[in-house]
Amino acid sequence: MIVAGIGETLYMTLGATLLGYLFGLPMGILLTVSDKDGLKPNALLYKILDVIANIVRSIPFLILLILIIPVTRLLVGKSYGPTATIVPLTAAAIPFIARMVESSLKEVDAGVIEAARSMGASDLTIIFRVILVEARTSLLTNATIAIGTILGYTAMAGAVGGGGLGDIAIRYGYHRYQMDIMFVTVILLILLVQLFQTIGMALANRLDKRR
Repeated sequence: MIVAGIGETLYMTLGATLLGYLFGLPMGILLTVSDKDGLKPNALLYKILDVIANIVRSIPFLILLILIIPVTRLLVGKSYGPTATIVPLTAAAIPFIARMVESSLKEVDAGVIEAARSMGASDLTIIFRVILVEARTSLLTNATIAIGTILGYTAMAGAVGGGGLGDIAIRYGYHRYQMDIMFVTVILLILLVQLFQTIGMALANRLDKRR
């Protein structure tokens, strides 16, 4: 049961992280580019994306999970289980990741961007070959933080039958008062976070040395 719970937790965490970056990375780039100091300032676009990100991020994950049950059922066919849980996890991850990406990209030295522009580089070239490359270490560090946060969300999803270690902890540790199982699941969650943290920081440091 514990082994299956670890597998489900990893499945939900990595699946939601990949989908979160699929949509969150472009959103973060658009937030950076359309900002008043960005490559293509667009107050309306920035405001729309900013409001969307703020609204979704302000909703507690458990409430968000319940709110989008109709969407989850439409996409997956059910509202419980690991696969269904990836839907609200992704919805919660997208604005969080977008903000992390925006923060990383805004750390890039403006002088580097101006140098690329003075050499005739197009906006797309500056985004993909200058800004993203220069921000790669920060992006990877923030990705590590994002994975840890999403992993924590999977534990909360256990309260409504989301599966994984959180589900085991609630069903057996809380409802059946089997505290030994509760302690084991908590320790495993901590170890998983530490594992992702260690791998992510090692990769970030390696990239940083290559700069």
